Amino acid sequence: MEDKINKPKKIPIVGIIILTVFLSATTGTFFGFMAGGIGKAVFSKVAEKLNLADKKDNENVEIQREIVIQEDSAIIDVVEKSSSAAVSIVITKDVPRFRSFFDGPFSFEFFSNPFRSQGEPETETRKVGGGSGFFISEDGMIVTNKHVVEDTDANYTVVTSDGKEFSASILAQHPLLDIALLDIKGDNFSALKLGDSDNLKVGQTVIAIGNPLGEFSNSVSRGIISGLQRDITAGTGTGRTERLTNIIQTDAAINPGNSGGPLLDINGNAVGVNVAMAQGVENIGFALPINQIKKFVNQIQTEGKVSIPFIGVRYIILNKSIQKENNLPFDYGALVLRGETMTDFAVVPGSPADKAGIVENDIILEIGGKKVTDDNPLGNIINEYNVGDEVVLRIWSKGEIREVMLTLEERQ
Repeated sequence: MEDKINKPKKIPIVGIIILTVFLSATTGTFFGFMAGGIGKAVFSKVAEKLNLADKKDNENVEIQREIVIQEDSAIIDVVEKSSSAAVSIVITKDVPRFRSFFDGPFSFEFFSNPFRSQGEPETETRKVGGGSGFFISEDGMIVTNKHVVEDTDANYTVVTSDGKEFSASILAQHPLLDIALLDIKGDNFSALKLGDSDNLKVGQTVIAIGNPLGEFSNSVSRGIISGLQRDITAGTGTGRTERLTNIIQTDAAINPGNSGGPLLDINGNAVGVNVAMAQGVENIGFALPINQIKKFVNQIQTEGKVSIPFIGVRYIILNKSIQKENNLPFDYGALVLRGETMTDFAVVPGSPADKAGIVENDIILEIGGKKVTDDNPLGNIINEYNVGDEVVLRIWSKGEIREVMLTLEERQ
């Protein structure tokens, strides 16, 4: 009996082909859908990132624009609040009257007028200059530069921002600094708040207000603090020169006629008094630090005068060159020396330095712990104190270093 063997059924070749096509189509469709979905997802993410980047760029532009708007708004606010405290100073003077015989358009005064009446005055009042200033008190006290009001024969008129004119009197002039105080009659004037110039930083925004060329009152310029503790020699229109030390450099436009006007910070505080500009270049102006002025103003308000402390020595400031030439032990300090004449004593007889035993050829190294240098000379350090203050001096004398204490007295 034979066992039956079940043989596998043969699958037709056509079926295999159909099955292969079906599986390929199904698989292709599946992966196609997957690829399409992945591609769409990737594209969406890329597009989203691009949109986010564009949005971020737009936001940055808006932020920058907002910063500019805010800064401009702050400056506009400062100008609006402070302009009423800034004044123009008009300088007039009686000058000889000249009349030409032939009245021409060029004012060439070749001939005197023989027909002038006997009662006609020999002089006439003319405007001879201008400057700037600002109120520091509601009762009419004004700060300006000393060189603006240095002509004792001139008359000074203060013109406020609303065009009102006031006759001004000189209240005080600082003997060393280019600062003067004027006074006009009245009250309820807008006064500026005095800031702290010791806290100024290079690069911070400042605003200058003044009367450039004596013609354009309450003109405003903006800039930054370009430098601090600058020392310059400035000249005036009368040919006088003056050494200005520890002053502010700014690129805010300061022109002739701006002298005496305020230099303001972004909060509207007066941090300086515009004083000078560099000739022949652009954007280099200078202002006196307001802290130099505050002490002067306080003395006038409390004592009615300016008291300048002194120690009573004649000296030169040492540096590396002088040290090398004279074989000295220090390249800093104030070397006490007599002048060119017999009466130019190295130490003023009876002065605080004389009483403390300081003699010629001593070197004053420090005052109150501060080194005496080119950048910080003896006079600047002494001016930080008041008459009657006791200070400790570190000196080199006859090969030895010692400390002496002296009491500052008033310069006569």
